[in-house]
Amino acid sequence: MIQGFYVGAAMSHVRWSQLSLSRKLRFYQFMVFERALATGSLQRAANELALTQPAISKIIHELEQYFGGALFERSSRGVQPTELGALLGRRVKSMMADFQDMTDEVNAYKEGTSGHVVVGTSVSASAKLLPFALIELKSRVPDVLVTIREDQIERLFSGLASGEIDVAMGRLPPQPHSHAYSLRHEVLFDEGLCLVGGTRHWAARVSANTRIDPAELGDVPWVLPVPESPSRPAVDNYLRRHGYPIPRDAIESSSILANITLLMETSRVCLMSRSTVREFVDAGLLCVLDDEPAGSLGAVGFSVRADKELKPACRMFIECLREVAALSGSGARAEG
Repeated sequence: MIQGFYVGAAMSHVRWSQLSLSRKLRFYQFMVFERALATGSLQRAANELALTQPAISKIIHELEQYFGGALFERSSRGVQPTELGALLGRRVKSMMADFQDMTDEVNAYKEGTSGHVVVGTSVSASAKLLPFALIELKSRVPDVLVTIREDQIERLFSGLASGEIDVAMGRLPPQPHSHAYSLRHEVLFDEGLCLVGGTRHWAARVSANTRIDPAELGDVPWVLPVPESPSRPAVDNYLRRHGYPIPRDAIESSSILANITLLMETSRVCLMSRSTVREFVDAGLLCVLDDEPAGSLGAVGFSVRADKELKPACRMFIECLREVAALSGSGARAEG
């Protein structure tokens, strides 16, 4: 337990009511608690809120007195929430997200151009769709703050449900999984696969219009998605469709940058999403080895809370997403 914080359990038997808590607690105390929880450090929380560490400790101590138990424990890595702290933290995160929404809506009402959008994205959406949507958004409302968080789509859904993320972009999972939370999904385009290699090693074949014979690919070194990747089944299906097993000389990788470098510097080939490789092909770093569709990775789109009204800035960002997707030749369709 943090030195100087809650000691004893004299108040642990008290059963609070909403009215009694509202009389004793101040919203600013929850803001301090949330920052300490998010940063894992009283000093970092103090720096972010322009307070001293003793002031932060005092506020945490007041909360512990109100709730009748320790909220944090000290460790070599900073502070960690206790069971009571984690329980309170789940509610406080949601409350702070709602308060941020209220602040944004008031500012948007008064100014029409302010706000904060937290965008969660997976790799499949961040290569071209997201940057161009951000460029369009900033050209319209330069004062809107956008925060980008990259993660697996399943974790982004969890962030949506808790209110930490406003909109999640990426490859939409199969229908049953995508409805695990109260979310609304919209498909922007279907993500196709293409066979690519480094220009240095494969450009002569491509420029001579010599189509790569799939039979050759069993003897070519590959870069493959890791087994747990959502794209691995599509790649395995492609290999089976052409009648050969997993390549003997293969590197399994989930790093886009490492994959691009491997393709550029060696004769390896890889099946990658068209939207991911487009910029590298246009820049002359990679080349598409076979124009025939190599399969599909599924639908790419965005997800929002189904039970929550979108903030004005978030609505404008979604408009930009749709426009960029439409310019890429893809329509959009909504899913419940």
